[in-house]
Amino acid sequence: MPGHPIVKGLLKLFLVLLILLAGGLWFVANALPDTFYTAGLGKELRIASMPWVTVQNTQKQVEEADSTNPDKSQNVTLALFGTVPLKTVRTVQVEQRSVQVCGTPFGVKMFSDGALVVAFSDQYTALGTENPAKEAGLKLGDLIVSAGGHAVRSNEELTQAITQAEGKPLSIVYQREGQQYTTSLTPVQDAATGAYRAGLWVRDSSAGIGTMTFLDPLNGTFAGLGHAISDTDTGADITLLSGEIVPVVITGYVSGAAGSPGELRGEFSAAAAGTVLANDTTGVYGRYTGATAGQSCVVRQPQEIALGDAEIWTTISGGTPKRYTVRIEQVNMTSSDPNRNLLIKVTDPQLLAATGGIVQGMSGSPIVQNGCLVGAVTHVLVNDPARGYGIFATTMLEKADSISQVNLAG
Repeated sequence: MPGHPIVKGLLKLFLVLLILLAGGLWFVANALPDTFYTAGLGKELRIASMPWVTVQNTQKQVEEADSTNPDKSQNVTLALFGTVPLKTVRTVQVEQRSVQVCGTPFGVKMFSDGALVVAFSDQYTALGTENPAKEAGLKLGDLIVSAGGHAVRSNEELTQAITQAEGKPLSIVYQREGQQYTTSLTPVQDAATGAYRAGLWVRDSSAGIGTMTFLDPLNGTFAGLGHAISDTDTGADITLLSGEIVPVVITGYVSGAAGSPGELRGEFSAAAAGTVLANDTTGVYGRYTGATAGQSCVVRQPQEIALGDAEIWTTISGGTPKRYTVRIEQVNMTSSDPNRNLLIKVTDPQLLAATGGIVQGMSGSPIVQNGCLVGAVTHVLVNDPARGYGIFATTMLEKADSISQVNLAG
């Protein structure tokens, strides 16, 4: 009978299972991107990290408005085990690309397009302690790009503008979180030296060690790091004015431990191997002029990346990379943070014994699966150095292509 306790219990259980199923289907559907790029269309779409999601049916080909650049695309419905519909997505046919996969260490020398505020220093004047920079509203991480109507591209240019103001209000143009602002700063005279000061410390350059991910022989470009170079004190990304890359020999390393990330240490070469053209959230890119390096590998699309065994190619001694085993634990195709699309765990006993896993300087180390480039290391988990995040190789290749096109156009 409907009112029987057992019947009520079964109905509640059925309802709970139904809710859980609906929630699970919603979660899977949201884990699928709206567009997939493939070497083939329709039923050729396979999602290696979700083998239980398959194509249910294909729809009529999507027509591209611009006939000069036909878009070979198709709408397909993805379903759970090919039966329960999950989501209709667009598949776009693209050319399969190959690059020279590296894993070699390189040094980056960059000059910022402005003066980055990295610290404040109170000034002692005839009136007491003052700080003009703070009073003007400046904060750590602000990038000063103009002072007194003149462009600022170095520490010296900012110092010159402050000195020439001779205590009069100075118009300062600065950038903060992608927005530009203007303020007025009045330098004060130091009681001891008589010099005019603004009460701030700035930095106009940066240098560090990273790992080269790949070279693209098609465009003569390089890609590395997998994330932007940022200031060590403020965490702000360096706004690029100019830069170069140089070969590096790794001379040692500090092993990582929970709560204490390790690092690679190396010596820079004097000879430049390329020019930096972009310091982007997805990596460092530029024109490569060094010796031919790397091994040709196909670049895999995100849906072709499977959970399980892979390798990272990285260098912890000298200048020649070695291959170390890792396990890909997660493939996130819809993450809003491109630097965390992959979660990997180092399984190689030799690397674990030497460095404890991933350390600073390994950023950009190629992640290779079944002989194909799938991503690059970006970050280490501070409390678990054996684990780290990665970026899709396709994301870096797309950015490298755009940088190359802009450079050619310029």
